Amino acid sequence: MTASERPAVQYIGVSTKMYLGYGQSLAWLEGIREQLLLRQQEQRGADSSAVKAFVAPSFPLLESAQRILHGTGCQLAAQNCAANDGAVTGEVSAAMLHELGVHIVELGHAERRADFGETDTVVTAKVRAATTAGLQPLLCIGEPQRLDAPQAAQYCLDQIASALALGSEHSIDPSTVLFAYEPVWAIGAAKPASADHINAVLQLIREQLTRSGKPIVLIYGGSAGPGLLPHLPEADGLFLGRFAHDPANFGAVLDEARARQIHLETS
Repeated sequence: MTASERPAVQYIGVSTKMYLGYGQSLAWLEGIREQLLLRQQEQRGADSSAVKAFVAPSFPLLESAQRILHGTGCQLAAQNCAANDGAVTGEVSAAMLHELGVHIVELGHAERRADFGETDTVVTAKVRAATTAGLQPLLCIGEPQRLDAPQAAQYCLDQIASALALGSEHSIDPSTVLFAYEPVWAIGAAKPASADHINAVLQLIREQLTRSGKPIVLIYGGSAGPGLLPHLPEADGLFLGRFAHDPANFGAVLDEARARQIHLETS
C-alpha cells in the first residue's frame, strides 16, 4: 500500500443516536464547540485540515447544531435519510438535508437493518438518493457475528458492492464514500473489537477497493473511544458513540488523530 493510496485526511465523527434529549443535546453541542475552538487556538498557524470532525445529532437538532458549530470547521451529519421524497410520512429527504447544510449522512447502520427492516435494496436506494442530493454517504458495514478477518472483510465487501451497485452502469465510486467498519457484535459492547481484528479487516477491504488507485476512507466504529486510534494504523479515523457523550472524550480523540498526523508528516 503506497502513501498515495491512503487518504490525506482523518475523520473523527460522533452520532448521538437517540440517547440525548433536546436540552441535553444543546448542552452537548456547546461542549463540542468548546473542544473544537480550544484546539483551533492551540493549533493556530498549524495545518489542522488533515483531521476533519463531524457530528450527527438527532434530526430536530440539525439546525441548532449548524448554528452552534459555525466557525469550528466541524461538518454536520445526519443519522439517516429517506430513499425518496414526496408522499413519505415522517421521513426526511436527502435534498432537504443538503439544503439545511448537512454534508454527511449515515446509512446502512445495523440498527436500521435490524429494527426497521432495511434491506440491501433499501440501503442502495438511500445511497443513491444521498449522492444525487450532493451528500456524502457514511456507509456502515460490518459482520453480524464473530468471523475471522478474511470472512469479515468479504462480508463487508459484499455489503459495499450491493450499496454502491458496483459492476453496474449506475455504480458509485467508492472513493466518494466514507466507510464506517462497525462489527455488529461490537456495537454497544463493553469494549471494541480487538485491534488485530480491526486492522486485518480494514487492510483486506482497502486492498480490494483501491485497485483503481483512488484512496478510500475507512474509519472504525463499534464501542470506539479514547485510546483506541493509536492502535489502529489501518483506520482513517473513528466513528464514536456513547463514549463521546462527554465532549472531553471527543476532544481527546481529536488530539490522538492530530498526534498521529504530526508523526506521519515528520517520519
